[in-house]
Amino acid sequence: MKIHLTAIIKAKEEYRAEVLEILQNMVIETRKEAACELYTLHQGTEDKNQFVFYEIWKTEEGLTQHNQQPYIQAFGAIADEKLQEKPQIYLTHII
Repeated sequence: MKIHLTAIIKAKEEYRAEVLEILQNMVIETRKEAACELYTLHQGTEDKNQFVFYEIWKTEEGLTQHNQQPYIQAFGAIADEKLQEKPQIYLTHII
């Protein structure tokens, strides 16, 4: 069953450009993954420090493999320092 994921990320203002660069690299690399059907990055119109990923994964296993990729691990390593708060992750299925 496909997994739909929404992730909300809030960068600290002084790190916004650096976080955006990391997120954009994640888009480039993630779209190469076989299990990825859709991986889009959005930026808030009112809050430029807010970024939202909308993702569709073919399988839960594919999402698990994605989370183990070096570029995802690298993002996790900077989260505490450069984000306002822990990312909010929502896993859903179409009903």
